[in-house]
Amino acid sequence: MNEFSFDVIIVGAGPAGCTAALALSECSLNVALIEKSTFPRDKICGDALSPDVIAQLQKLPIDSSSFIDGFDKKLECKAVRFIAPNYSYSDISLVNYNLSGYISPRIDFDNYLFEQAKQCKNLTIFEGQEISSIEESPTEVRVLMKSGVRLESPIILGSDGAKSLVKRTLHKEKPDKNHYCAGIRMYFEGVTDFSDLNAVELHFYDELLPGYFWIFPLPDNRANVGIGMLSSFVSKKNINLKKELISIIKTHPNVKDRFKNATIVDDAKGFPLPLGSKKRSISGNRYLLLGDAASLINPLSGEGIANAIRSGRVAAEHLIRCHATNRFDAAFNKGYDREIYRRMWNELRLNYWTQVFMRNPRRCNWIIQHAITNSFVKAIVMSGFNAKNAFSKILKK
Repeated sequence: MNEFSFDVIIVGAGPAGCTAALALSECSLNVALIEKSTFPRDKICGDALSPDVIAQLQKLPIDSSSFIDGFDKKLECKAVRFIAPNYSYSDISLVNYNLSGYISPRIDFDNYLFEQAKQCKNLTIFEGQEISSIEESPTEVRVLMKSGVRLESPIILGSDGAKSLVKRTLHKEKPDKNHYCAGIRMYFEGVTDFSDLNAVELHFYDELLPGYFWIFPLPDNRANVGIGMLSSFVSKKNINLKKELISIIKTHPNVKDRFKNATIVDDAKGFPLPLGSKKRSISGNRYLLLGDAASLINPLSGEGIANAIRSGRVAAEHLIRCHATNRFDAAFNKGYDREIYRRMWNELRLNYWTQVFMRNPRRCNWIIQHAITNSFVKAIVMSGFNAKNAFSKILKK
């Protein structure tokens, strides 16, 4: 058996894991990054990159202009369109607030970040390696891979998504359907009538509340189309999301004509979204949870990439303190929890209560109607789609 020792093991090479590796690239720690897939690999998602994602990229030790100017597998999005249950809509321009957003398939965006992480000199990557077991002892965490390779480290980061093996093994928290969202996504080619600003569209129809139908334009005349809805309501109403999605595309009076000549590029695929709508324990003895594994997805928009990147940065900062003090215990790691929620909780809580308010169709109509005319309402709604940037910029305008 091949055995290796590292200062930290990161499980999952999505945005959270790659960010943690990048944020640790300028220190002396010896880092392992395990990814069960081989890049480029798909990640089922809405593919929207909010302005906060761009802001987070600019804080990493990479040349972020290589994404802004040199990465061609993206489409700039200059507005967000909110469609109310009564079919009225509000377009909110990002350009007016000097904000930039993009749409990029996760197979491309995640591969971009992974390529950046591969340049870290203190990083050893185990790509295409599936884990068979994770064990904790009083002095270390041991990871055994199906290939027979075993890694040891004083601490492990779980950045392996909503179905995190690290979380299931070491944390053992049961999912709460009241704070979980079920999503389903399809790729189409030939969807028509997008706005001139390439707006991402959120359709809040009566039958989908609390949730929405989305249409996001993509490069090469494609579109990401899907539905997200609270898991508790999916169970309560016995909703088949795939049938609901197909029904909206084929019969809904507000969108069916746009799909007349559209063709399916990739059939419906489902995915879970653990929402950051309540505080949780996201660390323990010798482990930290990041991104979707830590349930940091925005409760209003379903956007999780920005907070995943942010959590990778916070985790890296905490890890350096762990090694400086030789503390990896649960009590010390609570400092990570506190810092995550210090930076994110106000935003997550605001957007959770906005989501609750919008579950009623009349209130949803009111919010979207006033999203153009009332700066405070606009700031609240937009904060769910570009996090830290929106609230202050809109209110200062």
